[in-house]
Amino acid sequence: MVEKVLQLKCNCNEYPWGKTGRESLAATLCEKTPGTDFKLDEKKPYAEMWMGTYPDLPSYVLATGEDLQDVLDKNADELIGKSVAQKFNHTKLPYLPKVLSIAKALPLQLHPNKALAAKLHKRNPDQFTDPNHKPEIALALGDFEAFCGFKPLKDIDALMQLPPLQPFLPQIKKPEFDDQTLKHVVRTMLEASDETVRKTNDALMALPKENFGKDSYIPDMIPRLIEQYDKADNGTLVALVTMNYMQLKEGDSIYIPADGIHAYLSGDIIECMARSNNVLNTGFCPRADRDSVEMFTSVLTFIPHDAEEALLPSQDFDRSGNGKSKLYAPPLSEFSLYATTLGDGESESVGKIGGPSIMIVTEGEGTLKADGQEYKLSAGYIFFVGQNTELDIKATKALKSFTAFAE
Repeated sequence: MVEKVLQLKCNCNEYPWGKTGRESLAATLCEKTPGTDFKLDEKKPYAEMWMGTYPDLPSYVLATGEDLQDVLDKNADELIGKSVAQKFNHTKLPYLPKVLSIAKALPLQLHPNKALAAKLHKRNPDQFTDPNHKPEIALALGDFEAFCGFKPLKDIDALMQLPPLQPFLPQIKKPEFDDQTLKHVVRTMLEASDETVRKTNDALMALPKENFGKDSYIPDMIPRLIEQYDKADNGTLVALVTMNYMQLKEGDSIYIPADGIHAYLSGDIIECMARSNNVLNTGFCPRADRDSVEMFTSVLTFIPHDAEEALLPSQDFDRSGNGKSKLYAPPLSEFSLYATTLGDGESESVGKIGGPSIMIVTEGEGTLKADGQEYKLSAGYIFFVGQNTELDIKATKALKSFTAFAE
């Protein structure tokens, strides 16, 4: 008989924007997995713990050391389920969940859509490691800051009237500030020389705060971003002038479509995305690491919206027996996510899901009963759950868990 619930051990990558040592939730959760060979170094930055079967940083079955993908390939019908395997035409997990611990701005980035991802993967498989798109959600575990999507056009237009920003406008002005004007502004900012970016930042910092209207955070944010990267980093201008700056609280979530511009700034989050690791970077990183501005702006969706439109509110979860789990369902087929919050002694039952799940406990203690077995739950414990498995969760100490799934 195939075991339906498998405890996993996962690993953490060390991107320079991650939090250092034990300040990193990603690393401390990774370290708390029992019997893991992960050794936390207090001097290293730990950015992302990955959970799942993406080959760059795969998860392993804790009891046997087997690569989770090998186990899924051998038992696809029981664990993935025929309908999910047929839907995605493979026996891999169609999603990639992560815990991110962010100390400073991530590169200003977007993820290519499916058509471009397939082309880039064919042309340069070392950099673009799969042919898939990467829409994603970010769920705040506490205070979380992000730049996400574009501000309403009228707000960008108002800021562009500031004298230091006028050189980035087209020489022939249209009667109204539209998507094409925004595209020109973003491209011109990204192509600007180091000297131009430095001078513009200095000039913006010299202006009185009230000149920035409701975006009065801009002059205060410039020194912070300069300290993290460089006064000549083009990302500073694009993010502060054209993008929504969002401050989220625990439980808030945002959805980033494929082709959506974003840069996370600080905090700990659960992130989940379609199975892909493709990214185009063009700011908040060394010039050598940037992709072509031409390609970046040609892919970018210049559909401005206000910050409210990026939010992905939680909803009631129809599989939640005791109402202790909330569903985050982005508008895509690859995955949804549910968050379970239990006080001391509380319990939750989760009905069968017609596909594979990955669950991580971020806080607390308790037990999980599933498929006739009982498992200990504790912060840093991660489980793969096969399709059509009912779960009974009981908290001995207030417990939080997050579960990604597809069906």
